[in-house]
Amino acid sequence: MRIIKLFIKNLKKYFEYALYSAKAELKSEVANSYLNWIWWILEPICMMLIYIFVVEIVFKSKEPNFPVFVFIGITVWNFFSKMITISVRLVKTKKMIISKVYLPKYILVLEKSFVFAFKSFISFGLILILMLLFRVPFTMYLLSFIIIFLLLYIITFGLCCIIMHFGTYIEDLTNVCTIGLKFLLYFSGIFYNIETKVPAPFNHILVNVNPIAFIIDGFRKIFMYATFPNIMIIIGWFFIGLLLSAIGVKLIHKYENSYVKVI
Repeated sequence: MRIIKLFIKNLKKYFEYALYSAKAELKSEVANSYLNWIWWILEPICMMLIYIFVVEIVFKSKEPNFPVFVFIGITVWNFFSKMITISVRLVKTKKMIISKVYLPKYILVLEKSFVFAFKSFISFGLILILMLLFRVPFTMYLLSFIIIFLLLYIITFGLCCIIMHFGTYIEDLTNVCTIGLKFLLYFSGIFYNIETKVPAPFNHILVNVNPIAFIIDGFRKIFMYATFPNIMIIIGWFFIGLLLSAIGVKLIHKYENSYVKVI
């Protein structure tokens, strides 16, 4: 309970810092670029075109509204995978800051999450444009977007806090996460429909036990299929996400004073 109170207190205290730092990072990314923020749009679009070529042209798949389908998967995957990748060495990357001033280390994760959340919202805006182009109807289910995104955010934040902590001590964790993400990429249904391509009952198991696959499927349901994901599974993953976040924050709070000695 004390950890939760301290977390909320630090969140209020350092929220503006995290927000300002995220803005500064976004500006620095495009400072010397000719296309500036357009790169944030071009990257997911290029990935979408690659998947369309491989899946629809090479493998002759006929998934309805495939550009919208795959763009949703890419958007979710980019947020999750980039957050995980950058969190492994986040303490070491920010050593110049944390060695001079005190900062709760999970604020570093918060700042990065603002950066990638902003880019994700741009991608979700592009999804709406694609829906218009492919005449995918807009429904009231789109209003539940915030629920699914919040689920993605909580699970990602919790995992990133845990990975950041252990990544400070274990150098090889970078390689482990890289391999793990490659493995997870192909089991999350980013460029194929798990429900139709994987035989029952393994398709339902794969979607429900893999949080990224479940979240991608959830976004596709509310954007494309005018349905809502299983509410009980959403609640279950919310609790798991909160548990992961509590474990991550507790680990950081307990050991963050030793991070400077390690780096």
